[in-house]
Amino acid sequence: MSDDDDFMQDSDQEEYDFEYEDDDEEQGGDVDIENKYYNAKQMKGDNPEEAVDEFLGVPALEEEKGDWGFKGLKQAIKLEFKLKRYNKAVEHYQELLTYVKSAVTRNYSEKSINNMLDFIEKDAEDADAHRCMEKFYALTLESFQSTNNERLWLKTNIKLAKLWLERKDYRQLADKVRELHKSCQKEDGTDDPSKGTYSLEIYSLEILMYAETRNTKRLKALYQRALKVRSAVPHPKIMGIIRECGGKMHMSEENWKEAQSDFFESFKNYDEAGSLQRIQVLKYLVLTTMLMGSDINPFDSQETKPYKTDPRISAMTDLVDAYQRDDIHSYEKILQNNKDLLADPFIAENIDEVTRNMRTKAVLKLVAPYTRFTLAFISKQLKISLLEVQDIVSFLIVDKKLHGKMDQHHGTVEVESHTDMDRVQAMREWSAAIGSLWATVLNDGEGFKSDESGGQYSSMGGEGQASQRMSWNPNVVGPKAGKAKGKGLAGRLPSAGSKG
Repeated sequence: MSDDDDFMQDSDQEEYDFEYEDDDEEQGGDVDIENKYYNAKQMKGDNPEEAVDEFLGVPALEEEKGDWGFKGLKQAIKLEFKLKRYNKAVEHYQELLTYVKSAVTRNYSEKSINNMLDFIEKDAEDADAHRCMEKFYALTLESFQSTNNERLWLKTNIKLAKLWLERKDYRQLADKVRELHKSCQKEDGTDDPSKGTYSLEIYSLEILMYAETRNTKRLKALYQRALKVRSAVPHPKIMGIIRECGGKMHMSEENWKEAQSDFFESFKNYDEAGSLQRIQVLKYLVLTTMLMGSDINPFDSQETKPYKTDPRISAMTDLVDAYQRDDIHSYEKILQNNKDLLADPFIAENIDEVTRNMRTKAVLKLVAPYTRFTLAFISKQLKISLLEVQDIVSFLIVDKKLHGKMDQHHGTVEVESHTDMDRVQAMREWSAAIGSLWATVLNDGEGFKSDESGGQYSSMGGEGQASQRMSWNPNVVGPKAGKAKGKGLAGRLPSAGSKG
């Protein structure tokens, strides 16, 4: 909140008295205080140290604690925090809290304190500033506990929980989150619908904690519970956090489709909130698209299209373009020239899978015309290490995407052609068919059995008539036998192209 906002908000609380004749002395006093306050404001930019002293002089001019003294202390504390005078800031903040019980209205004091805490949260840059923040929160909780201001108590505790999350103090954070959940529940242990907005914010902190500690089981349960909260009208940034963590959870389970859906929802929420995190989540969305192997461009949607040419996202845009074109050389070059992408641990962890997919496809494409190749050839063409080439080729052979045998000692691979394998299989079937036919002919064919008389020919006669039946004896070699043999087999043997 700006200083002018403070003034306007303060003015709304004032009651003006138009009985001038009895008010000259008091009016003069107020003018002096006001002039001192605004004189200090003019000094803020050029001489903040003197401005602090001027602001601290405002409360001393009031006979009783009032609005001007409250505002003067606020300005002094903000400047002291910026100047890194943390001990003085804490001292004067403690004095400021004495005004909230009687000198200013409850609503105005609550808004002012909350804005003060927001201010120091945004300006905290080092460990000393964080320790100062923690003291501010402790003093606030102590002060408002006696006034029974539950709303400010919740807001301050949530800010304290955020501080512990940032410091990765998970033990204190877990205790605080448990306490906050209890305060947002009814007596039967169910979530209080009237505090749904606070519940979602607490869930978001707990989800972030379990995402950072990689407790996927607990994270999944909390994520599902958070999505069931219907009584809240949460800030879109809170839903952006919840959805982002959900996307990361699904990614760890290799559930690319659900991850893509959550990242898209997270992006929309961050975009609505005006949060810069939308850019990072958009990178996650592009990453997921590549892992899915999808041909759909993630920048085709109405929400993401305006960011397609954003320089902050251009590297990921180029990556997905190279991926969808199977252009391994462009892909590797983009990664090499944009190493800052890997500064994000989540991208660094998952981009390896995308890169491996790209290299695997490139290897298959490269060796397609060959029946024999060396690992060194692949390494040189794709500009990757021999060890990685060996790993990829081994995977392809085990996964039966490449039919061949690898000689690790000599670094060579012999590829078995599908055509050769089919030809060998056909020959095997043809040979089996011939063997089966030959056995049938010899064992069961009547034309190949000798008669019981055992002679070369036998005659059967009847009453004045003679009839002859010719039989072939395989033991007899002669023109007739040869002709019978050739003729008998010619019509029954399968052709070379037959599979039986």
